[in-house]
Amino acid sequence: MIAMLVLEDVTVGFANARRARADRLALDEVSLRVRERELVAVRGGRRSGRTTLLHVCAGMVRPTEGRVLFDGREVARSQLLGAAGGIAYADRDFSPVLGETVVQQVAAPLLNGAVRLADAEARAVRLLRAVGASDCAYASPGDLSHDETIRVAIARALVTGPRLVLIDEPTNGIGVKGEGPLLELVRRLVDEREVAVLMTVDHVGGLAGADRAMSISDGQVRGELEPPPPAEVVPLARRRAEPSA
Repeated sequence: MIAMLVLEDVTVGFANARRARADRLALDEVSLRVRERELVAVRGGRRSGRTTLLHVCAGMVRPTEGRVLFDGREVARSQLLGAAGGIAYADRDFSPVLGETVVQQVAAPLLNGAVRLADAEARAVRLLRAVGASDCAYASPGDLSHDETIRVAIARALVTGPRLVLIDEPTNGIGVKGEGPLLELVRRLVDEREVAVLMTVDHVGGLAGADRAMSISDGQVRGELEPPPPAEVVPLARRRAEPSA
């Protein structure tokens, strides 16, 4: 299958604050491919380059060297972020300018076009239901839990109908109990909505459900990892009845 997103020897250099010159590489000759309807997970620690990787894929950061292509078009030169059939970034930041409620925040990306407010909010409600966040549709974004925040961010990313969704550390701040259902949600996006997902995680458990997994450190993406298998469900043994005296 032909790759939809292609990174070719991408390098991103940032200036050192003390020396005021570009001598730190956030990404170092990264090559990566994401195919249609594929879930790719990249594991990395702090300052590994994982967030920069997603920002480059979204066109939010321009490569110092190399190219990022989406369907053969250079991302840095195209308006693909937030476009229908393009790229979406699951951003957890909610500006009060965009609305006071969650449903208004999710609907906001549609209001730049010809979509009516009522239709935009109706689509937002459907997406919030699909990601398991319908209960907080009319809540203030500031009142959301970590789990609700990422679910709402994913709903807002989906509202424009993208083909690729970028998610930075979806399980960050979520407890062990919430991690499994959230990763299952990301898997369903790929299987049921037929979008591709590129996400970053900070631990091995976050790779569960990925079609391909790899690691990033010091700005370099390294060989593919084996995603952990889904946890086995072990039935509880029935307690034997004690014999009566």
